[in-house]
Amino acid sequence: MSFPPTLDHLVYTVPDLAGGVAAFEARTGVAPARGGSHPVGTANSLVALTVDGARAPHYLEVIGPDPERDDPGPVRVFGIADLEGPRIAAFAVRVDGDLAEAVERARAVGHDPGGIEPWSRATPGGTVLHWLLARRELPAYPAPVPFLIDWGRTPQPGLGDLPALELVSLRAEHPDPGSLEPALRALGADLEVATGPAPLLEAVLRGPRGEFVLR
Repeated sequence: MSFPPTLDHLVYTVPDLAGGVAAFEARTGVAPARGGSHPVGTANSLVALTVDGARAPHYLEVIGPDPERDDPGPVRVFGIADLEGPRIAAFAVRVDGDLAEAVERARAVGHDPGGIEPWSRATPGGTVLHWLLARRELPAYPAPVPFLIDWGRTPQPGLGDLPALELVSLRAEHPDPGSLEPALRALGADLEVATGPAPLLEAVLRGPRGEFVLR
């Protein structure tokens, strides 16, 4: 397995949600399902990520500015306001135990995952889903160090009734991979990080139109 077993989801950011979803479908042959709207001004569409043909608790969200948001200003979360094109901005790993303890373990090795924040999403059907994140905005995305998610009693979306693609691998690059190792270990993120000129996340996926790479 060339990605963390605790992987929850990939964050694929787009500057325009409708255009980004259409382009994703044209490239992959799979139409992401509408996820819903977040209070921070974003909305998303979702694709489950299977492993060796079987459903797993992994998914990909195509996320961008919510076209129906009340505030028409720039959306800063995940660096969306500064996007020049689609990119994998981040990934989340799930916490099965106490989220506060996971945050403290990371801080003990010098990585601050950020404070714990309540998040929510209003689905197209009107249901409001709730979960917790430990996440901080970084100077630039993508970032090879993940953020933390605790779904609590909310069902993990990847195991639901979503269209699916196969996750083949996830890898990263960073100018100083060794500097990331303590944080990745503390967060339970067993991720391959190679030396590269800039932070990079790369996912290899497989769908009806064959294998393709997202960065």
